[in-house]
Amino acid sequence: MTGLYVHIPFCAVKCFYCDFAAYSGQKKQVARYLAALEAEAALSPALAPETVYIGGGTPSELDDARCAELFLRLRRAYPSARPIETTFEGNPDSLDERKLAVLAREGVTRLSVGLQTADDALLKAIGRRHTAADFARVFSAAKVEGIAERSVDLMYGLPGQTLESLAATLEFALALEPEHVSLYGLQVEDRTLFSKRGVEADEDSGREMYELAIAALARAGLEHYEISNWARPGRRSRHNLNYWRRGEYLGLGASAASFLSGTRSSNEERLSPYLESVESGRRPTAESETPAGLEALGEEALLGLRLIDGFTPSPALREAFAGPWAVLKARGLTREDGPLWRLTPEGVFTANEAFREFVPPFAFEEAHRA
Repeated sequence: MTGLYVHIPFCAVKCFYCDFAAYSGQKKQVARYLAALEAEAALSPALAPETVYIGGGTPSELDDARCAELFLRLRRAYPSARPIETTFEGNPDSLDERKLAVLAREGVTRLSVGLQTADDALLKAIGRRHTAADFARVFSAAKVEGIAERSVDLMYGLPGQTLESLAATLEFALALEPEHVSLYGLQVEDRTLFSKRGVEADEDSGREMYELAIAALARAGLEHYEISNWARPGRRSRHNLNYWRRGEYLGLGASAASFLSGTRSSNEERLSPYLESVESGRRPTAESETPAGLEALGEEALLGLRLIDGFTPSPALREAFAGPWAVLKARGLTREDGPLWRLTPEGVFTANEAFREFVPPFAFEEAHRA
């Protein structure tokens, strides 16, 4: 499967926890940016994407006409594409019934809406501009407008968040019958306002919250299929599954990443260098590498182990990482289920400990070469 990711970097304001390429106060650049996306597609390898994911930033900051223009440009760039899934990300404060109707008409099959928490005071404290009621209105309207699959984004471990607050958020979100739920623990990255304020993530309370969420989502009938993702049967994100299965994808836009023919690359993150590069007829690549040897095998494990059902490792992976795998099994973090490698329940809670074994530099590399 081949996916297409399109990054829309515009935001009304940047949330206090956000480390993505997202820029406020840049709406005057929207027309230029949409033209650059089509131009970048022409500079990139030809493909007929089977999944499309429009993320950000906040894609729903585009007005109705610009949303329609975006899809027109993508259809011109990929005339043979007949995607089986098209996802569009948005926030409640920049979505309404009219825009949802535009998205449905343009072929969006899956809408991912950021709620993060149903606690209005906490929403304000993390830099969000909407209320829980705004989310409920938009999320319900999406179904009415004919968007078949709706995903809600939630967070845990937020400053001031309690187990009771998270439980209330889950109850609120699940009452709206989402087809998909993404749940992410707070990570305080260097470039965020939270980092500047000295906010720190609490791993102990974070684990309690994660355990609470796993139980609540299971009771609601959602399948836990990836460390941070749950879905109703048949509603797993095909686009994201392609990432975790090490499938190919092309990224368009500032900071967008690609994985094609074994090479990983990422675009210029800053808006002006990205635009200037594309407008001069150059691909806006900032970094590029082709993982090989142990690094490529480790990447296979890192991605595959994110899937709750596990994955079938290649013979080369089994051989190269036999020692670290035995250590992880002995620690109770991983197990084998027939041909599958997978995390144990304890391994899911402490996944980063398991993942370290598959990231360079490898402690066993010299012994392996010998």
